[in-house]
Amino acid sequence: MFELGRELKRLFAVERKPAGEGLSRGDAALLELLDARLLAEEARAADVAAGRISAKDKPRRRLEAAVVWREVARRTGDAAALRKAAAIAETAAAGFEGERRADGWARARCEQAFCALLGAELFGDPGLDAAAEMAFREVRGAVRGGVALALADVGLAAIAGRRTLETCGLEEARAAAHAFAAPIAALEAQARRSTCVRPLAGEARLIRADLLCGWGVRLKDEALLRQAVDEAARAADRLDVAYEPLTWARAEAARGQALALLGELTGDVGSIAAGASRLSETIDHLTRDHSPLDWARAQSALAHALQALGEAAGDPRAFEQAVSCYDRAGLVLREVPALPLRGAAASARAMCLARSAELTGDLAVLDAAEAAMKMELAAKSARRDPVGWALSQLHLARLYETRMGMTGRDAGERASALLSLEAALDVFAEHGLRSLSVLALDALDRLRSDVPSRAAD
Repeated sequence: MFELGRELKRLFAVERKPAGEGLSRGDAALLELLDARLLAEEARAADVAAGRISAKDKPRRRLEAAVVWREVARRTGDAAALRKAAAIAETAAAGFEGERRADGWARARCEQAFCALLGAELFGDPGLDAAAEMAFREVRGAVRGGVALALADVGLAAIAGRRTLETCGLEEARAAAHAFAAPIAALEAQARRSTCVRPLAGEARLIRADLLCGWGVRLKDEALLRQAVDEAARAADRLDVAYEPLTWARAEAARGQALALLGELTGDVGSIAAGASRLSETIDHLTRDHSPLDWARAQSALAHALQALGEAAGDPRAFEQAVSCYDRAGLVLREVPALPLRGAAASARAMCLARSAELTGDLAVLDAAEAAMKMELAAKSARRDPVGWALSQLHLARLYETRMGMTGRDAGERASALLSLEAALDVFAEHGLRSLSVLALDALDRLRSDVPSRAAD
């Protein structure tokens, strides 16, 4: 899938370019063919090109540099690269505004806003969503059409969707998903005239597919998950694998993840297996060097699918394979410890080990899971990521409960589990997370109701 990218690397290794000349030469569509190392070189070259005294159309050059730096941050989780992208986009917007070029200003403001959206996604900072919303609304009020208007509408729909993930009902979720229809249609219409817009339309569909998965899982709605599968499939079908390999891989990974979640909800082992198979095939084509974070996300999604397969079939080997996938994802995620994905993957890995221990009766596996979870909790900040911290407390309590079930005795695990659950419940209640609050309450009820029966024994 990345053959063109490898050919580009070979050619540019032989034919040295003058300092400051980028490989893509301003064509953002070519960025997908560059691996992470070449992409970082391209970003530095774009900086040099935009900073030259003799450079023509400096605002445009700066906007191109911002796009490249944001892609570097998206693939690597580098906060410095993301800050640089936002700062360069702001400078570009000021330049366009000074020259009274409304379309260029609108694109630069959209780029600033998408930097903020990416920061909120990568680092879990909801304040960045508010900054992005303000920028998107400015664009919407200043332009009457074009790519920038469609991008602003996609951004506003994404922000509204994120806010409703934990609170909305079924009809609200459907309405929020429908808000993407018009801007996606506008982007796809413009993609027929300009191929560089095609990945933007694909990305918009993937944002909607991701939200549909979130709503479908929380509301336990089969139709929303089927819609997520279809949306990811449409995104992949409209992309050229040879020229947009990374966006295509993201679409295929989203499709596999949605299939696995659908199978998990409906109890269809075939759907879970199909999702796992599609994720595995995507990973075969998506290299770690090309996009470390996309590779790690795909590994985590495959691990979750294998975990669901293990639950459905009661097969400890599936849990062992899932742990291996989480370990591979960890090779990337340990380099960016601030990502919420790192904590989620560590917690899921511990739960895989716990289920494997239950199925095999191996307490050593449970010891390893408990030690890993305590290390993860020690590395977490309850102030910076309260929900992630609370989820880890919930999973630690589950490990304590598993140990009591396996050993048939309580060596202080019950008190520790109750303490963890009460701390988690306070956070879930404070943030209005009803479904997670129910999980914590159910676990508390189990542990408290089990005391008399054990005392009688």
